[in-house]
Amino acid sequence: MRDPRRIAAYLWAAPTTAVGLFWGGFTLLTGGRARIVQGVVEFHGGFADFYLRRVGFGAITLGHAILARDAARLDLHREHEHVHVRQVERWGPFFLPAYLIASAWIWARGGRAYRDNPFEREAFELTSPERSNGARP
Repeated sequence: MRDPRRIAAYLWAAPTTAVGLFWGGFTLLTGGRARIVQGVVEFHGGFADFYLRRVGFGAITLGHAILARDAARLDLHREHEHVHVRQVERWGPFFLPAYLIASAWIWARGGRAYRDNPFEREAFELTSPERSNGARP
């Protein structure tokens, strides 16, 4: 029998995961690949590579789905991205709005919208610098 807390975490994160699975499905339709690692669906290539190249990131987490430019970046950023998975499990459907509001607030006050975001700061603090590599390409 499954742990009810894990089931609850997946359900609480489901709205954000749905966004990730949508884009992950589009990634598959455009030649990308997928695999499941530690209970998270990881997508790379195809649309994910196209989009993430343009925004300047190696990977992005949307619930229990991670999109990355390629398999090597998944390996490089996995630890950092899994911190975000745990954040989504805590924040549930409020994660994306909270993340975006925090970035906007920080930017409006002259900070770095990405690097100073408290969600990113936690991910950097909990992962080794040589592995998280700033979550950049």
